[in-house]
Amino acid sequence: MATTVAAAGAMAQRPYGGIELKRNYQKFWMLGFAIATGIHLTLVGSYYLFQILTAEEEPTRMVRMVKYSDLGPPPSITNASTPPPISVSAPTAKPTVGAPVPVPDAEVSPEQTIATQTEMSQQTAPVTEGLDGGGGVQIEQDIRIDDDAPPADFVPVEKEPVVIKKVEPKYPDLAMRAGLEGKVWVKIWVDKEGKPKQAVVLKSDAEIFNQPAVDAAMQFLFTPAYMNNGPVAVWVSVPFRFKLADRR
Repeated sequence: MATTVAAAGAMAQRPYGGIELKRNYQKFWMLGFAIATGIHLTLVGSYYLFQILTAEEEPTRMVRMVKYSDLGPPPSITNASTPPPISVSAPTAKPTVGAPVPVPDAEVSPEQTIATQTEMSQQTAPVTEGLDGGGGVQIEQDIRIDDDAPPADFVPVEKEPVVIKKVEPKYPDLAMRAGLEGKVWVKIWVDKEGKPKQAVVLKSDAEIFNQPAVDAAMQFLFTPAYMNNGPVAVWVSVPFRFKLADRR
């Protein structure tokens, strides 16, 4: 009985349950924080230690100090390397020039005369046959360059041509009876004198009007186009409209 009472008294004096945890939680929290901090520091330190051990060493640069007296004298300009001379092959035999020899007056023919420059210029050189092993030399006539070629589609001018004579085209009878109307754009080649040399149809509403428009265009007269104070040939576009008089 006494033993039971003593055990109960001992248990009453010892902390138990929540009271014991409240008293010891700070000690255990500090211990856990210290362990976690040590683990993190160990991992981070291991990473940087691995980087340091595996890093390559930078190459060492050696700088040598040289005194000015050790350089020696500078190279001479006159002793600079020059390109080797190019050997030119000399002719195998030098041309020989005969020395003038005086002729006695008795051997000189009194009838021999020297032609003047005027007489020499009037003489015609003989045609030598067989220059190339064949027949004689054939002289062709001078080639004449034709300046009457059509001008370019665009020619820069300082002064454009102006119509001074205008001819109305003839209305085709067939188109008049059929009541056809239309418009034809004709491109006229105007030469340096202002005269038409060629007419080309650019656009047409009806083919029946093309030929009358071309015939009328070839009867036009223009003032010449000028560029750099000189006449030039150009192309001029002229519209021809075919419209019946009783229609508006």
